[in-house]
Amino acid sequence: MHKSLILFSSVDGHTEQICNYISECLNHDADVISIESSPDIEKYEKIVIGASIRYGKYRSSLYDFIDKNLEFINSKDNAFFSVNVVARKSDKNNAETNPYVKKFLDNTNWNPKVIDVFAGKIDYPKYKFFDKYAIKFIMWITKGPTDTSKKYEFTDWNKVKNFSKKI
Repeated sequence: MHKSLILFSSVDGHTEQICNYISECLNHDADVISIESSPDIEKYEKIVIGASIRYGKYRSSLYDFIDKNLEFINSKDNAFFSVNVVARKSDKNNAETNPYVKKFLDNTNWNPKVIDVFAGKIDYPKYKFFDKYAIKFIMWITKGPTDTSKKYEFTDWNKVKNFSKKI
């Protein structure tokens, strides 16, 4: 029986939610674990890594984990997905056109076998003051939603399901 490891690097929890959904879509056993917990990856046949963007960057722990485990990850079936609000735009919603996925691939030696990008979520009521207004400013510049009393989810769950089928 195949066992998959689905790792997440998430700031607000939405990437973890996507990872849990991927786990439900798989027809085999999968563990969903934070990349920050330094998991033992040796017992897995498939490695899936999902990471979110905050202020234009992935967390450094993502790159550290990949660098430390690159040889093992490459020896297994593997996949990567990015979660970012820029992917809400049709011209930036795939791995070839999303600037954060392109930057990720330029900054790592890993070439995932399956790669995708999903639009994320903005949860203004959940954010602390600085994050709320910094994100609001970014949304204003990029013509996104700016009402700080609301949540906005842009994730295409059918796209996530199709990604799950590929892995």
